[in-house]
Amino acid sequence: MHDHAIQCVHDPLLVALSYLVSVLGSFTALQLAVSIPAARNTGQRLQSVLGAAAALGVGAIWAMHFIAMLACKMDMQVTYDLPLTVLSAIIGLAAVAVGLAIVGTGQFNMGKLVLAGILTGLGVAGMHYTGMAAMRMPAEIQYDGTLVIASVAIAIVASCVALWLAFNLRGWVQMLGSALVMGVAVCGMHYTGMAAAKFIPVMDANSAPTGTLGGAYLGMGIFAVATVLLSVTLVITMLRRQKRADIAI
Repeated sequence: MHDHAIQCVHDPLLVALSYLVSVLGSFTALQLAVSIPAARNTGQRLQSVLGAAAALGVGAIWAMHFIAMLACKMDMQVTYDLPLTVLSAIIGLAAVAVGLAIVGTGQFNMGKLVLAGILTGLGVAGMHYTGMAAMRMPAEIQYDGTLVIASVAIAIVASCVALWLAFNLRGWVQMLGSALVMGVAVCGMHYTGMAAAKFIPVMDANSAPTGTLGGAYLGMGIFAVATVLLSVTLVITMLRRQKRADIAI
């Protein structure tokens, strides 16, 4: 039956944009995560965790995922169910927030890192496959179990690395290099998950899908919005940090 699977051909531009937004989100998250251990009270810690989780979970991971989903061009119309798409973003945010909260509370140790990495990785994988379930098209998805397991393993390892970097790096050059690596890891998880999927037609390929999200320029639009929001957040964060440094002097 897989001989009749519809082929996914990725748009190189959107693939490149998905990587760039992942790097920008990762770099912004690393900048924001610095303030988590330095938080003076629960309110400050919560604010720092949610800010870093939004940058990494939504900006770097979910935005990358959705842009990359839209990069997959197939010989049929594909749209996306809005509630499931929003749910996938919430899962990404919550998964990263849990990981940051676990590792950022109290003394940093490997036990916390592994637990947080597993929970975050499972959440990231859940975000990905929820996003896949949001696809509305005249086809059904069948998965290669081995590649699904591989994608989950990549998500867990990438989450462990990301959480370690978030609490052990200082200096923007190191953070930039780490963000470039994190971008590769996030994309690796997504495209492994995509490779696990086979799209089998179940009806007339000209049948209209029932989703509410779609359009030729949606991927570039999401990239533009995510880039602006992450860039503004990054600039504000760096200006505040510089102001605090000047006051300390």
